[in-house]
Amino acid sequence: MTYARAMTKPVDIAPATGRLGVLTPGMGAVASTFIAGVLATRAGHAVPVGSLSQLAHIRLGKREENRNPLIREFVPLADLGDLVFGGWDPISPNALEAARTAGVLEERDLGPISAELEGIVAMDAVFDQRWVKRLEGTRVKTTTDKWAQAEALIADIENFRIANDCDRLVMVWCGSTEAYQEASAVHMTIESFEAGLRANDDNIAPSQIYAYAAIMSGVPFANGAPNLSVDLPCMRELAAREGVPIAGKDFKTGQTWLKTLLAPGLKARMLGLRGWYSTNILGNRDGEVLDDPDNFKTKEVSKLGVIDSVLQPEVYPDLYGNVDHVVRINYYPPRGDNKEGWDNIDIFGWMGYPMQIKVNFLCRDSILAAPIVLDLALFMDLANRAGQSGVQEWLSFYFKAPQAATPVPAEHDLFIQQTKLKNTLREWMGEDAVTHSEAG
Repeated sequence: MTYARAMTKPVDIAPATGRLGVLTPGMGAVASTFIAGVLATRAGHAVPVGSLSQLAHIRLGKREENRNPLIREFVPLADLGDLVFGGWDPISPNALEAARTAGVLEERDLGPISAELEGIVAMDAVFDQRWVKRLEGTRVKTTTDKWAQAEALIADIENFRIANDCDRLVMVWCGSTEAYQEASAVHMTIESFEAGLRANDDNIAPSQIYAYAAIMSGVPFANGAPNLSVDLPCMRELAAREGVPIAGKDFKTGQTWLKTLLAPGLKARMLGLRGWYSTNILGNRDGEVLDDPDNFKTKEVSKLGVIDSVLQPEVYPDLYGNVDHVVRINYYPPRGDNKEGWDNIDIFGWMGYPMQIKVNFLCRDSILAAPIVLDLALFMDLANRAGQSGVQEWLSFYFKAPQAATPVPAEHDLFIQQTKLKNTLREWMGEDAVTHSEAG
């Protein structure tokens, strides 16, 4: 039997020619693990486990058509061999030292690629200890003038582009969680933000300066931390004006990823929830930063928003209208990057009888985050070549607190997010969205 091909008009996507520079503000555990993994994959020493862009297939049309290519063979993504790496860090001088300090990867994995990693030298960072009290930056830009810092970052971006002969660039924030902040007057418009840069406004955080520099340079920006960064009116306005894709926020890696797996299951079965207690221990730089109450609050807000969005207590008040949701993070240096997350989930079923689910997830934080960095870099570059701009809500799959492109809140259900991601790719390539409906 033959099937009619989809009649959706494809989006005009420029080819992925030339080199793609991937810039990471923050070259610590996550960024160095990401870079090392890509280098090892290119050399044939590793498989990019955890990366949808590299390993996942995508169904096209009806199941009977048996069209199920790899995503990377279906959409014109940049090839891993064309990636060039750079970034900024206030502590680590290069990717090799960052990787060895982080202790995520063993020497047997770093040794064969050590020369390449050592050659990826971190640029001096825009750093302000008021936003990350537990860290001391030693490799930082000398100027404290925020307008001058933005100009310096724009110059860094252009110099990197020229020095590495890059056709295109993307930026993925892999730096620390900044102290808690709410948007203020300086964040409302492009004009107020630029005036704030010139006036050295205390409400402008370093991540916002990186975001501004990226967008002004025409570079897509994805925010891997819960910082406001591009989740601000001024940045959305700037991204629209400059025609640049943005996305965020906060990589969805360990405990929150599990929540977006489990909570949809409870809702699908219409099982009730009384409480969800989550605690973590971790000992990497991220844990040290989050040991400060102001920085923890930023992360806490990001983590706490997941359950309500998935379970819809306003729609199902009898099941989810009175949930105690508690999140704790404890800094425990002996654990390093090997984060351990405990969850106690109090649920109830038929006639209100209580039950419990207990989860103990011994994960490796940067091992889970690294493929997310890769996918975001490739998909943000794809969006840019497809002429997309502003918030890329279709990438909410990768974030704890996804930004919405419209006033309607973004989805948190992992499976809905995955469908949204794949359907976006299908539609861009002129294929019909897959609904799994038996009708028609």
